[in-house]
Amino acid sequence: MSENQDQKISLQAMELDEEKARELEEKFDSEIRFRKLTTYGSYLVGFLLIVLSIFHYYTAGFGLLQEMVHRGIHLSFVLALVFLVFPLTKRGYDKTPRSTLFTPFGIPIYDWLLAIGAVVAVAHVPLIPLDDLAFRVGNPTPTDVFLGLLLIVLLLDATRRSVGWPLPIICIIFMAYAIFGPYMPSILVHPGNSVSQLVNHLYLTTQGIYGLALGVVATYVFHFVLFGVFASRIGLGQLFLDCAAWVAGRFAGGPAKVSIFGSALFGMISGSSVANTVTVGSLTIPAMIRLGYKRNFAAAVEAASSTGGQVTPPIMGAAAFLMIEFLNLPYTTIILAAVVPAFMHFFGVLMQVHFEAKRSGLRGLRPDEMPDVKEALKRDWPTIIPLVALIGVLVSGYTPYLAAFWGITLCVVVGLLNPRRRMSISEVMVCLRDGAKYALAVGAAAATVGIVIGVVTLTGVGFKLSYIVTSTAAQMASFSGSIIPAVMFSQTTLTLLFTLLMTGVVCILMGCGIPTTANYIIMVTIAAPALVLLGVEPIVAHFFVFYYGLLADITPPVALAAYAAAGMAGSDPFKTGNTAFRLGLGKALVPFVFVFSPSLLLVTKDFNLPDFLLAFFGCAFGIVCLGAALSRFMLVPTKAWENILLVLAAFLMIAPELYSTVLGVVLVIPVLLRQMRGLQIQKALPA
Repeated sequence: MSENQDQKISLQAMELDEEKARELEEKFDSEIRFRKLTTYGSYLVGFLLIVLSIFHYYTAGFGLLQEMVHRGIHLSFVLALVFLVFPLTKRGYDKTPRSTLFTPFGIPIYDWLLAIGAVVAVAHVPLIPLDDLAFRVGNPTPTDVFLGLLLIVLLLDATRRSVGWPLPIICIIFMAYAIFGPYMPSILVHPGNSVSQLVNHLYLTTQGIYGLALGVVATYVFHFVLFGVFASRIGLGQLFLDCAAWVAGRFAGGPAKVSIFGSALFGMISGSSVANTVTVGSLTIPAMIRLGYKRNFAAAVEAASSTGGQVTPPIMGAAAFLMIEFLNLPYTTIILAAVVPAFMHFFGVLMQVHFEAKRSGLRGLRPDEMPDVKEALKRDWPTIIPLVALIGVLVSGYTPYLAAFWGITLCVVVGLLNPRRRMSISEVMVCLRDGAKYALAVGAAAATVGIVIGVVTLTGVGFKLSYIVTSTAAQMASFSGSIIPAVMFSQTTLTLLFTLLMTGVVCILMGCGIPTTANYIIMVTIAAPALVLLGVEPIVAHFFVFYYGLLADITPPVALAAYAAAGMAGSDPFKTGNTAFRLGLGKALVPFVFVFSPSLLLVTKDFNLPDFLLAFFGCAFGIVCLGAALSRFMLVPTKAWENILLVLAAFLMIAPELYSTVLGVVLVIPVLLRQMRGLQIQKALPA
């Protein structure tokens, strides 16, 4: 590599371009890709998005409205805007916008009618007096049934437009199950429900469309998405990247390690795998490629790192707020439980990146290529104030939306007053617009997931599915128990292991076509009860299904984060997805560790320090061994027999038992001896 090319690796001059980041997100994330509108159409949609953000900002600080009214206003805006900005088919994205009698503002007249119909159908229930609504539940009027059916149909279409077909298809299957219960096989049979009864449950109660999922998005998620947009705009993301480069850039394969640290820090405020990938990746992927990494590996590093954003406290995307409602636990408990698993995820990616860099002989960044961290802190230190305030309000016991209110407020204040990175009023409006833009797809998906939850509560199918899963796992354990000595694993342990394996596979498959939030809610409703039946603590079961749902973002064939990174790197998407999955295997192993050793989550009722230390160090060493085997390098290139021993040792060390950990260490000893001898020979060779 020439000196001239070498200089191009420098991260020092790189600055986040907010406009470029938005363009990249729109290109690779279908959930925020809007149809082309006329100038006035863009103004109209932008105005509605800003109004939606202001509504949520105001209610967060000055008090939420009555539950049904608040959710109704949120859903009315979301569905209306979905029909205005997402075309009926993909071909609608390529049409040149024209304003005519049949396409006002570049939007077809039928989409205007669907948007109006959605507002009418959504607003009907909140406008019914509470006393009257209580009387109608179980005895809906013909108007209730008609508008309820209309809302269900429009909701399914809105979700199809914004996030794709899988979730609507799942909902249709569940509704068919609710109606045709008497014709279901064996244990799944139930008395069945009429269309009127189904609509009554999904539309007039808080067990369906207006239920928990929609409520969490409308009262928690929206506010933190908006905070993330403002925090990134005032320069907090750039400060994180500068600090990450200063910490990790000097080591072997510098830009790749900057990608990991930067994604961890930036993920705290973005909470989105794709947003994290395109924002951080726009800086780190080109630097990795110029340093010598293969294109698919550079893209995979960024994708695998960026999926950690949704598991990194304090924001964690939407999951933390959903866990608050499902588990009735304080927010501080949730984020404390997430600390060690998040560390293990990034540690696993870091070790494989390190081994790859050493194997390929890739250097780190020189001092002249590094950002000036003192200058970065001098320039951007005020941007830390909103994040510190947000965390301070959260840990003080106040509501998450009040914390977000003060975080957003301070972001605006810092943005308007910081002379080094001043934000104009028009840029404030852009942030309000973009914050609402990110919430449309997740808002539609959350309401649609309410259909699944409503059918589960109406029919009791969740318990039946849990019984099927645990029974199947018990049969598999019984068969395996005849092969595996009982001294190694008990029947109960094997049953739990097979239940976890089946649950993990289903989580990944569901996540291939469903947003993380929707996948988590469905799996908590259907799969988590099976784990709880086997004695797993609820918070542990929730974290397990959440982590495995996230793996879909880097698991082919539908690996959104990996495909976004591949598009930026110019690499093969499938190869990138496979490599990203390999890099993220630490995340696949860690959930098994904290199920069998709940102390790893720090907040479980059976927490004790010896168990925690054994699980923590066993998991960490196991991840190192697995990373070395997958990279085919430790101190020097590994041989086939070493890789086999390292994989066996990894699985033994992550098992939360002292004897298995010791056995794993014993298996690693000959590998270490051969590696150290190989390193000595390598050093003795002439340069």
